[in-house]
Amino acid sequence: MYLYPIWVRIWHIFNGILIIVLIITGLSMQYTNKQDYILVMGFARAVKWHNIAAVMLTFNYVFFVAGNVLSGNGKYYRISGKKFISDVGRQLRYYMLGMFRGEKHPFPVTMERKFNPLQKLTYVGAMYIAFPLLIISGLGLLFPETVLNRLIGVSGLILTDLLHITMGFFLSVFTIIHIYTCTLGAKPGSLFKSMLSGFHESDD
Repeated sequence: MYLYPIWVRIWHIFNGILIIVLIITGLSMQYTNKQDYILVMGFARAVKWHNIAAVMLTFNYVFFVAGNVLSGNGKYYRISGKKFISDVGRQLRYYMLGMFRGEKHPFPVTMERKFNPLQKLTYVGAMYIAFPLLIISGLGLLFPETVLNRLIGVSGLILTDLLHITMGFFLSVFTIIHIYTCTLGAKPGSLFKSMLSGFHESDD
């Protein structure tokens, strides 16, 4: 099944690279002072490349949203149905128990359903909640004059920083889990190949 058009693959590859750069530079900024080094770069260089990658990620995100609206790919992210929550539970049970027993996938990929219910829930949370909050808070830190001085008695800059770090942590964990679940296709490497060819290999 041809499920991943070229624009999705280009966006996805750039998104993955930029997130990895942001994780490395973010950790370097968080756990070093201006003299010490961690991972692959010092503090000043980490700040520079974090800002560059962040601006590129923002444009890449706009490209993603525009692509979803214009191409119809956004339909895969729509949450609907009275049984959605119970379907999420079925999928979670499959990941925790069913796949180890050799059970069939409860929600196989089709042209109408690219994501299983649990994927859809986490992707919507990541792409339409966490990403916008990450970008907005990042812009607030890049241009601190735009942030409220105080909010409910706390520095607006501190709250913005806390929001940015929280969303960054969530998306970092999401990325790690995403990479792992990409090994659960028909073959360990089949889902990775899909991002190169555009074709999904059926589990059957």
